[in-house]
This record gives sequence, structure tokens and C-alpha cells, in this order.
Amino acid sequence: MANPNGSRDPKPAPPAATSVYAIYGVEPEVQAYAMAKYSRSSLSMKESLREISEQKAEKFLNTYYFQYGHRSIADLAHIAMAIERLSILAAIAVVDEQRWDGQERSTRYQDFSHPDYFVPEFGGNSAARTRFSDTIDFLFREYRAISERMSHHLAQRTLRPIEMKQEAYERTLRARAFDVARYLLPLATNTSLGQIVNARTLESQISRLLSDRFPEVRALGESLKEAARNPAYNLNPQSKEVRPAPTLVKYAEASPYLMRSREELATAASELLAGAAVAPAPAVDLLDDESLEIEIASTLLYEHCAYPYRQIRDRVAGLSATERREIVDLGVKHRGPHDELLRAFHAGQALRFDILMDIGGFRDLHRHRRCVQIHQAFTDAHGYEAPEEVAAAGLREHYDAVMERVQEAFTQLKRTDAEDAGTDAIYLLPLAFRKRTLFKMDLAEAAYISELRTTAAGHFSYRRIAYLMYEAVAQRYPALARHFRVTDVREPVDLLKR
Repeated sequence: MANPNGSRDPKPAPPAATSVYAIYGVEPEVQAYAMAKYSRSSLSMKESLREISEQKAEKFLNTYYFQYGHRSIADLAHIAMAIERLSILAAIAVVDEQRWDGQERSTRYQDFSHPDYFVPEFGGNSAARTRFSDTIDFLFREYRAISERMSHHLAQRTLRPIEMKQEAYERTLRARAFDVARYLLPLATNTSLGQIVNARTLESQISRLLSDRFPEVRALGESLKEAARNPAYNLNPQSKEVRPAPTLVKYAEASPYLMRSREELATAASELLAGAAVAPAPAVDLLDDESLEIEIASTLLYEHCAYPYRQIRDRVAGLSATERREIVDLGVKHRGPHDELLRAFHAGQALRFDILMDIGGFRDLHRHRRCVQIHQAFTDAHGYEAPEEVAAAGLREHYDAVMERVQEAFTQLKRTDAEDAGTDAIYLLPLAFRKRTLFKMDLAEAAYISELRTTAAGHFSYRRIAYLMYEAVAQRYPALARHFRVTDVREPVDLLKR
């Protein structure tokens, strides 16, 4: 095309090729700063990284993260951490984050027969500590015995296929035996886990742990903070020292909002349901629709008592609008300028399940992050589960005697004069005891849990719960539930398929 003076316009330059490259060997905070600069600078990542020093990163983060509140910057700094020899109780607290990636030592595939457990202080009461340790040691002996008995029982009823190697056959049946024996493992059992989280999640995790009612969990919060601020374990001794997130976690402290809200909401729940017996409820209860205000008020109280959601909701619905608002106000009364709303305010999901199941099975469902989970405290109030295989192996009477002995010790330890005895005694509860949790989700997550957790390779505890979730959806929304690809848990299972 000619321009007015008769010459031709030059051809446009070809567009630059898209550049894609991985980044390695950069401190998490420096990497977060370099990525955040995309919104404030035209420099490439390589140019930004060459320009940045640790001092510049700290200055930038102090300004934009802490002063201006641009919290998304911390999403860009990812940190890998190992947490070893913490109790199962503490591990449940650590992983209770919606933005969390990690793995924990599996009670389904690993042998926990060697006693390794956390012993709470019981206010220095040596008699209580001795009673606690004696009962825990008893549980580990029973865990070993039932593991062996179940392995023998399963081998008798399950022949090894000719094409299956003896080693694989024994390993698979041993894992199936662990599926039963794990019901005897107490919450005090030590485990290990690894996590990869961004710095924002780590900061909120530390604050939440520091606010917990269990001393072990609070100490873990301090340890996580120190691990983020101090030099990391470095597999390459020739590279420089790396501190994962010294700036982004430096203000992570216990949350007055969490602690004061917990205390006042527990009082409100106690007053509202004073003297009421815990109403019977199914293992899986798909809740009815209700106003957002009633849902939030009911959920705020749910976490701080042992009652089913429906029972709480009925009481809340019977209150005046002013009284309901007072409950909701308790949930925001102590909120500071940088506090996110309590988890109970994550409301409005179409599908809400009030689930009562054994602690062991709950830990498997706890891994589902794309939903909101509201937890009630560990308790012996809901009794315990007994796997069908226990009766099939002729062990039910023995199993019940074990649980009754533990429950008796638990009751006695709670009544000890020692400081925090009621809290410390919780560590004694085996994974067989039931726990209540409210799961809120959309249809896609309900389908995902139902499909994944009903497969034949899954643990029989959560298979049953996942199938009950599917059945509840199918009863209410049959046209939608027909698209769920669930496995019928009533069909026989090949024990050699994992």
C-alpha cells in the first residue's frame, strides 16, 4: 500500500515468540517479589531476578504486603516443609487448610506397631501421665495383636492367585489388616507429614495453630514460624543459605479474633442448648435449604458443641431475628483489620452434609479441599465404630472390651485435678471413635467425593459414607445424581485389589 508521497509502508515486524522457562534456585520471597513486579514493571522475569537483592525483596514486601495489604503477593512464594514426629491430633490441625498440598504417613499402608506417641503434661500430675502411658501402650499391643489376627483371618479366606507373587499377596493382605487395626491407634500416635504451601497459607496456618487450645499444636505453630525464618535444609552444600520466608511470616501471631470468638461462641452454644440431650442423627444428613442468616448463626454454634446441625438449626430458627443477629455479631465482634472472617461465614453452598464417622475415615475425607469443613471437637460422646471384619474374625467381644477399657481410662483422666486434664485426655481416644463434621460443597465436589471414595480400593469406612452421600443426592436430585459414576459398595470386594 502506497503512502501520500508514493513510497510503500514497511511490513509490520513479526510478533515476538512466546517465551516459557522454569525458575530454579531462587529464594521463595525473592521469587514472589519478581513475579509481583509483573504488575508494576515491564521487566522480564530474568531481568527482575538479576535486579533484585534480598534487601530489596524485604523492603518491597514490607511496603506492599504489610502496609498496603496486597496479600496475593504471598501466594507466589511456595515453601516445602517437613513436619516429623507430631501426634495424629496435631497433624489433623496442621492440614486443616483449604489451600494446602501435602502428604501424611498412611495408617492404611504403614505399620504403626512400634509405640511412638505424644504424652501431654497433665499439669505435671505423674499419676495421670502414668495412667495415660499405660493405656496407650495397651492400645499399641492390641494394635499389633489384631493386625496379626486379621492378616491370618484374611489369608484363610483369600487364596493367592497363581499369577500373584507371594510378596505382593502378603503385602496386600497386611494392608487390609491395617485397615481394621488402625481403629485402635490413639490420637497420641506420632506421625509425619510434608507440605508445600504458599506463604499466605503458611502465615494463616501459623496464626491458627498459635491460637489452638492444645499446647502441642501451639508449639508446632512456633516451630513452623522458626523454620520459615531460619536457613532451610539444603541438599546442595555448594549453594548459598536459603531462608524460606523470613519477611512474610514475621508478623504471624496468635489470633485474638479466633480465641475470643471461640470462647464466646462456645458459651452461646452452651446456653442455647443447655440441658438438651444429643438428638439421634444419621451418619450422613443432607441438610435442607434455609436462610443465609440462619445457616451462618447455626454454623457458628455448631463448631463449639456436640449436637447435630439439625438440632442446632431448629433452636436457632426458633429465636427472634434480633437474637439470631446477636449470634452472628459474636462471629465478627473481635475481628481485627487484617482478619479474614471465620470459616463459618463461608456459606450458601447448595449441598451441605452433616457427617458422623470414625476419626480414621474422617481423616481421609478431610483431604478434600474444594469444600468447606466445619469441625466439632474430638469426644467419646458419639461412641465408636466396629468394622464388620472384626466380628467376622471372631474378635468383636475382645474389640469391645478394649474400647471399654480405653473409655473408662479416658473418663478417669478427664476428672483428674490436673490442669487441662480434659484437653490432655483427648489424646487417648482411638481412631475408632466418631467425630462430627459439616461438609459444604457444590455438585461437582459431591460427585468427585462420591466417585473417588466409593472405589473398591478404598477403605470400607469412607466408602460407606461416600455412598450415603450419593444416595442422599440421588433422593433429592435424581436427574442429576444419575450422572455420578459411583461404585456400589454393597457389591463384594476383591481384597487383593488396592
